Parts: sequence; structure tokens; C-alpha cells
Amino acid sequence: MKITDITLDRLRLELDPPLRAAWDPEPRRHFDATIVRVHTDEGITGIGSGDTMDGFEAFRDLFLGTDPLDIVRHVKAIETANFHGGHYWPLEVALWDIIGKTAGLPVAALFGNAARSLPAYASSAELKSPEERVETALKARAAGFRAIKIRIDRDRVADGIAAVEAVRTALGPDFEIMVDLNQSWRMAGDTADASDLVKTRRIVRRLAELDVFWVEEPLPYADLDGFRVLRADNPGVRIAAGEMHHSVPELLRYLEHDVLDVYQMDVVLAVGMHRARTLAELAQLKHRQFTPHSWTNGIGVLANLHVAAGVGGGPYFEFPFDPPGWTPERRDFMLTAPVMINAAGELEVPQAPGLGVELDEDAVRRWRIR
Repeated sequence: MKITDITLDRLRLELDPPLRAAWDPEPRRHFDATIVRVHTDEGITGIGSGDTMDGFEAFRDLFLGTDPLDIVRHVKAIETANFHGGHYWPLEVALWDIIGKTAGLPVAALFGNAARSLPAYASSAELKSPEERVETALKARAAGFRAIKIRIDRDRVADGIAAVEAVRTALGPDFEIMVDLNQSWRMAGDTADASDLVKTRRIVRRLAELDVFWVEEPLPYADLDGFRVLRADNPGVRIAAGEMHHSVPELLRYLEHDVLDVYQMDVVLAVGMHRARTLAELAQLKHRQFTPHSWTNGIGVLANLHVAAGVGGGPYFEFPFDPPGWTPERRDFMLTAPVMINAAGELEVPQAPGLGVELDEDAVRRWRIR
């Protein structure tokens, strides 16, 4: 089998009303998605998505004419291209889709088949008042979710903690709450300093009192010592990070120095599927957890799900969900149907060969950037 072409469809969905994501410097008025298709001489086409693939045209020739099943070679080639361009992990996703279709198996089976489904948590996006956040948490529980993640802004800490406290009071001790401080990396244009370690320690101590399941991205990635201080300070709360950490050697250093309780590398944005599997298994061998970030679109959600279910990640899987600002229908506008949890609050691994992606070709044509 040979790769005959790699094509990109760049899509844009206008957002009206805009999404006011906590980590964005400005409200998000459109949602972009790049669909990668790897075509082969045997008629099998692989589909991937996630990062924007900007600049990939300069590296397409590295893959044309090669065997799509040579995945280790392709991962290494993507890493060399990433050094000189963007982050081209959606290509790896499409290659694994081909491998699964060729084998007649879901990709999760190729990664270990440890689980057929994973409990999902509703991952919020927007900053909301305590009353509004309780309302959304109640809706999430009614939809089947067993947990929710709440964002806290560094400039509105008291409001964020009040929202966490209100949800804990309203939903009780059996509903899990995660908290994301969004301090490890920045969106383009956000030049504000992260909260210092003293302030962050106070925040995490208060959140531990509220029995949150984990505190995510509490410090910049470079502050390894700070992460370890937080873990030592707060044995009752897990520390999570790594979603956008692109450096495999640095993540290995995190593991060697036991920096985190929960590792969250996104397979379509950070380190790819093959490398995430290796890091996840190392984390698990050290009795630490892996549950990936999944804030792209339904294709990215599925790619992360296949890896997480393959290696037995968890105990929860991130499911972007914060209606009305962020819904599965908005997130998965390019699919025939949005990826959804089941009645038990779990995200099931599609059992079709490959990733189980079903593109809505009419939507692709409608929203393609021309």
C-alpha cells in the first residue's frame, strides 16, 4: 500500500453568539477545523483532525509514495517536520485510521483494548457566576455526567472558588469536581504573568478543602519545583497538567521527578498518539494516571479516546460540554452526528475499523474556507 495524496479541508464555523472561553484573550467568534485525508492506492482513506496543519504543504512530499503502515517511520518524520513548522499530529491520526481499517479493528484495539468505554466529565469553557455554574452542573448530571470541570480565572479567583463551592453544596459529595487554573501555557496575545507560587498554594489549599478531584494547570510548565511543592502541600488533591506539552524529553523528566498525579497530553495537539501511548504507559507503571486533553473537535475527541481506552486511561475522560456556549453540535459540525456519551455517562469507543469517524460531506462543503 502506498500514500498517493494528502489533502486538507480547512473549515470555519461562525459562532453567534461567540464562545467566551476562559483561556481566550477575546471572545471566540468562529471555530476552525482542518480535516486531513490520507489517500492510498488501495482505496483506503484515513481521516484526522486537531491542530491547524498550517505550513504542512512544505512537508507533504516526505510522506507521498510511502507505506502508511510504517507508523514509527512516520512519527519520526512528523517530529522532524514539527521542528521546522507547526504540529502535524492530525496526520498521524489519519495514518492510524488507515491502519485500523486495514486490520479491520478499532484503533483502541491496536493500542491495547483495555477499555470499551470511559466515564466522561463535562469540561466547561466559560466563566460563570455560582448560580449559573450550578445550573449547568445540574444539567450535566441530568445528561449522565458524573463529574464537571470548572475554570477559575487568575484575576477572579474569589468568584471561581465561589462557583466551585456552590456546585459542591448543590450536587453533594458524590459528584466529582475538577478545577482548571489555565496557568501552564498561553493563547497567542495573552502576555499576562501567571499567578505566583504563594497565591497558587493558597488557591489549591482552598480547593482541597472543597474536595476537588484534581487541580489542573496550576503553574507554568517550567516550574517543576513549584508543581512538586503543590503536591507535597496538598495530599488530598491531585495535580494535573501536560495537555499542550510538546516535549517528550521534558515529559520524561516530569515522570522521572514525579511532578504530577495526572498526565494529560493531547494526542492531536501535543505529542501524537504513538508517543502519548508510551508516556501514558510509563505514567501508569509509576502508579500515576493518564487522561488526555480533548478540546478540539469530534475527530480529536475520538483520537484521544482510542489512545486512552487502549491503554486504560482515566478514571475520567474529558468531554467538552458547556451549553449553550459550547455544545457537541457546535464542536462536531463536520460529522454526521456529534460524539455523545451514553446514558451511563460514558464515552464508548466506536467499534468500526479505524477511528469510527463519519464525515458529513455536505457540512464539509458548506463550511470549507474558500
